[in-house]
Amino acid sequence: MTEKHVVLEDIDPVVFYGVGNSHLQMIKALYPKLRIVARDNVLRVLGDEEQMNVFCRQIEMMRQHIVKYNRINDEDIIDIINGEKTKDDAVKGVVVYSVSGRPIKSRSENQQKLIDSFEKDDMIFAVGPAGTGKTYLSIALAVKALKEKQAKKIILSRPAVEAGEKLGFLPGDMKDKIDPYLQPLYDALEDMIPAVKLQDMMEKHIIQIAPLAFMRGRTLSDAVVILDEAQNTTSAQIRMFLTRMGWNTKMIVTGDMTQVDLPRETKSGLREAMQILKGIEGISFVELNKKDIVRHKLVTRIVNAYEDYDRNNKRTN
Repeated sequence: MTEKHVVLEDIDPVVFYGVGNSHLQMIKALYPKLRIVARDNVLRVLGDEEQMNVFCRQIEMMRQHIVKYNRINDEDIIDIINGEKTKDDAVKGVVVYSVSGRPIKSRSENQQKLIDSFEKDDMIFAVGPAGTGKTYLSIALAVKALKEKQAKKIILSRPAVEAGEKLGFLPGDMKDKIDPYLQPLYDALEDMIPAVKLQDMMEKHIIQIAPLAFMRGRTLSDAVVILDEAQNTTSAQIRMFLTRMGWNTKMIVTGDMTQVDLPRETKSGLREAMQILKGIEGISFVELNKKDIVRHKLVTRIVNAYEDYDRNNKRTN
């Protein structure tokens, strides 16, 4: 009788075992000649060596399924054991799957341009109005790179610029004051990575979320680095950020030039950087517009209304 230990790496064991260990009980029933004992993320298996080798291969396929889709059900387990493709394999063009199993993919031509640019170039500027999915899709691309081991870490940053509220008056310590600015980044990650796994990755600094000021002095290598809300950077700040780029690193810079919260006399670093870097090999520029808005239909109407207001104001001033 042979004994082996199978480690369930990079997944939440609770997802693998199922509610009330339902998946584990099913797997045990499908392998009656093996003795299977589970503890944390390790399966201890005893039995015939040949059958155990088959078991280990199929468990690895189940683990990879969970890494890709963030879930697995009874039907998927049976399909894998029977050597059949799971139904989700038929879905094309998916970047990653959400924690609920929803496919995250491009929903417009310009969103697809962002995906294609990420594959082609190491630095991408993605600009467009609110709701065009530039930040969410960028984070999805970063999560995919991490899952496929094309990057060792994800670094997400935003300038902590006050949008009508004073940072100093917020309660708590510095982390408490800054976290509200970074919350949209947390929200996107929580939609794509199970909570337990996300917490573990953040504790191990595989995923890092920090204000732009914390980037100074660092060299960012083997990573996907995203600077969100870059329209609120100064010229010096965005120059500092772009020159943090190290080996095997991809950078995505997102922004919305209609939502600049800098003092009126301060020029947006994003606007300046796009002018200076235009035409440089290895840098892509993706412009999203109203047609790419994927939020509630009212968001498009709101964007249109404000554009009309701005145009009318320019005529009268």
